[in-house]
Amino acid sequence: MKIVDIRPTTVTVPLEAPLRHSNGVHWGRFVRTIIEVETDEGIVGLGEMGGGGESAELAFLGLKEYLIGHNPFELEALRFKICNPTASLYNNRTQMLAAIEFACLDIIGKKLSIPVYDLLGGKLRDSVSFASYLFFRYPNEKSGLGKVETNEELIQHALDLKEKYGFTSHKLKGGVFDPLYELECYKELAKALPDDSYRFDPNAALSVEQSIKFAKEIELLNNDYFEDPTWGLNGLRRVRENTNLSIATNTVVVNFEQLSQNILNQAVDVILLDTTFWGGIRQCIKAAAVCETFQLGVAVHSSGELGIQLATMLHLGAVLPNISFSIDAHYHHLTDDIIKGGKMEYKDGKMKIPNKPGLGIEIDQDKLGEYSELYQTLGGYPYDRDYKRPDWFPLLPNDRWAALT
Repeated sequence: MKIVDIRPTTVTVPLEAPLRHSNGVHWGRFVRTIIEVETDEGIVGLGEMGGGGESAELAFLGLKEYLIGHNPFELEALRFKICNPTASLYNNRTQMLAAIEFACLDIIGKKLSIPVYDLLGGKLRDSVSFASYLFFRYPNEKSGLGKVETNEELIQHALDLKEKYGFTSHKLKGGVFDPLYELECYKELAKALPDDSYRFDPNAALSVEQSIKFAKEIELLNNDYFEDPTWGLNGLRRVRENTNLSIATNTVVVNFEQLSQNILNQAVDVILLDTTFWGGIRQCIKAAAVCETFQLGVAVHSSGELGIQLATMLHLGAVLPNISFSIDAHYHHLTDDIIKGGKMEYKDGKMKIPNKPGLGIEIDQDKLGEYSELYQTLGGYPYDRDYKRPDWFPLLPNDRWAALT
């Protein structure tokens, strides 16, 4: 079998409301590049990549000369063709490798008539648990709805998500407002749902000293972990040495070199694997095996997925014996998806693992066309900017907090 074509299509899919974070805003929609990899046997595999509000179409078209004629079963050769470690100093393609690997695994599963999880060792569970993903949000520009800023709005948003989807673990994305205000919000949230667990992620916006103070204030809450309070392994190590909370990261342990450094001089307790950041599902499984050996916690990070990447997260969650926590997803913030049947569904805070061949999902070509046209109309956006504060940019650690309205 050989690859004969790679077709990238950029789409933008609306969100319920713009999502605020420490470096900017998701501007009311996600921009994703959808990949269709076609073989000489007519089998088409699906991949997906983000890009912080930008298209990656041209980058994928540039990979054609590397991949036309490649056997999709040869995944290790694929890795070195695209991400040779010395060549990658000049052309870091880790996330592109991930998207192509997704498609190749989808092709292999369809060829063999088995789900991707059976290619990865077999599933250990039929469904995967999810945490809610709570953001401070601007109101939807058309409806005026969806704003989350006050304690009351945040708690009501969490209650609505719990009622609708059944989440019992809740993640608050911080780093937007003054840390003392976000601390108050986090405490009030935990008080409102006392039987649930929590995690706080200010996207590394705090200083080490602020992080330690924040950690001491929340130590008695039912925390899953404290995620990326400050930047860097050394900063996280200093925070870890001054709290009894588990420290998690998806920013500074995203490859094997960083993972080895964390093992030699531990700064992080929980590694949040990401099927794009690590370069594919198989890389995440390799990393999880290292974490199992050294008894580090494992969960799965969300990078703004549509249904194709969500499927990769589900297959990953299905096969990991040592997944310690419910996984993250932005998915419930989306108003639609580009897969057949519409958005995948949560039940009791969980999502079933697709069991059809390959990734188990298919593209709805009408939806793909609709949201490709929407992207062509709206274009991209800079993920690391806030369109309501056009001259603003954050420092690290930050002290340029948003004002309450």
